[in-house]
Formats: sequence, C-alpha cells, structure tokens
Amino acid sequence: MQPILRRFYSSTSASSIASQFLSKSQSLPPHAQTQFLDANQLQRFSATLSRPELSQALPKSGTPLPACYHLAYFTPSQVEEELGRDGTDTTFNPPSPFTRRMWAGGELEWIGGEGNRLKIGQTVTETTKLVSAVGKMTRAGEEMVVVGVEKSYENEQGVALIDKRNWIFRPEITTPQAPAEKPKEIPFPAGKYTREFTQTPVTLFRFSALTFNGHKIHYNREWCREVEGHRDLVVHGPLNLINMVNLWRDVQGRDVVPKKVTYRATSPLYAGEKYRVIMDEEKGKVSEVKIIDSYGKTSMVGQIESA
Repeated sequence: MQPILRRFYSSTSASSIASQFLSKSQSLPPHAQTQFLDANQLQRFSATLSRPELSQALPKSGTPLPACYHLAYFTPSQVEEELGRDGTDTTFNPPSPFTRRMWAGGELEWIGGEGNRLKIGQTVTETTKLVSAVGKMTRAGEEMVVVGVEKSYENEQGVALIDKRNWIFRPEITTPQAPAEKPKEIPFPAGKYTREFTQTPVTLFRFSALTFNGHKIHYNREWCREVEGHRDLVVHGPLNLINMVNLWRDVQGRDVVPKKVTYRATSPLYAGEKYRVIMDEEKGKVSEVKIIDSYGKTSMVGQIESA
C-alpha cells in the first residue's frame, strides 16, 4: 500500500486503457478457486497477529473464522515468472504501463451473519469478478487506473461473505525515487477506544508469507528505499484493516462478525514506527475507526456496522 491522493481527475489515455481492460476482463468467466479451511493456517495467522485465543492450540473443526481472517486463505497461485517486477500478483492487472498495484480500500459484508460463518473444516469457494476499471489522474498530473473486484465466499449453506476491493494501478517506476524523510513526531490524538502498534520486519514477513504476498515493499528494504522512495518497509493495508476490526471485536466483548465494514487507505505506515487505532463510541450501530501515525497523518479510515 502506498500514499493515495483523495482527489482524482479524468485521464484520456488511462481511461481508454481502463475501458479496454474492463471489456476484455468481463468477457471472461469469473475466477473461482475452492479451498479447505484448515486449522493450521488459522493458528499461524493468529500467532502472527499476536492473538493468543487461537494461537496457543490448534483450533478445533467448526471454529468460526474471526472477521477478516479469510484473508489468510485463497491466496494467489501464480508462479514467480508471472509476478510483476515488484513481486505482486498480476491476475487482475491492467495493461502496461499501469502495473504498480496498491490496495486502496473496499467493503466487506457478512451475508449469512452469525447463522452462516466461514469455519474451520469447511470447503469454501471464492469467486472473483472484475466489476470496474476507471482511468483517473491526480492533482499532480499522474495517471492511474482504479480497479474494483468483488469476491464472494460460498460454503454448503450459500454465500457467507462478499469482499469488494479497490486497487490503484500506477505506472511502473522507471527512475528510482529518493527515500522520504521522517517527519517530526507529535502526540497521538485521544479517542474513546485506542490501541497502539509498532510493526516489526518479522511480523510483516510472516504476514506476507501467510497471505502469499510477494510485494517487495513489505520485506525488501533496499527496494523500498532505493526504488520506490519509502523510508522503510511498508505495513500491509490488510493488516491494518484486521487490526481495526480486532479492536472493534474486543470492545464488543464477544466473538461476533460485523454486518458491514468499509475502509479506505490514505497514507502508508512503516515498520518500526508507532501508530494508533482510534475508535469512537458506537452510534446507530456504526463505529467510526481511523489509524493515525505518530506524525499526525491519517493512514486509514473505516466504518464498522454491527449486525
């Protein structure tokens, strides 16, 4: 995940490429893969997230997946030769030059609620379809293609979860970028519920391994600093999403799934740097959540709706 400017403008060339890409992609059948939800993956994922309730012993068959933990399953299956130059999966990449992918945000909706959760021991089918591709331009004049995909997860009872994701594809870097300077730290803002994190390279490596994410920005410091201009390893957008939802689950005081989660990434977070998850009191069954880094910049915003 990289910095994402909130205001976009139409781009003729990017729009043409996006339109052709969308038309071609939608003429193909949806991408489907079926997987057995095994306990080992859940235990290792929970250990990576420092969640002792599911990491100290192998979870039993029938254990529900906590909200958003499906991200440890249905991982990309491309061989290395098919990956992008930056190590990313290219299954839904638009044509060159828009090959540099960033996770921009999305929406998750638990269709089955508590009555139909994804559980250990189930055989589940993930079906992915590309639903949108739009050419945009930032205020600074950089072209990009914004791609939307929709993933549905179906077990023997029917669809349990719909996961919509937005990715931004920027042109591949041809000229190395200078590393960004570290800003001056300032105090964190207060909030009703807060939790602080400082992600280590070990955590980022383990999260990349379990999600089979080869994106170099999460484990290759040389690539981050000498090619993409980051000051250190970048924390995964999905990891930030899970940490926001885990705070909500802990405040709820029981293992429940939300009705819906919407989120948007706005700025990168880096290994070794503190950040705070802040959540307001629930109003009308909706909790506002955000992540603030130690320099006062908002890195992710979200809304979590209770069932």
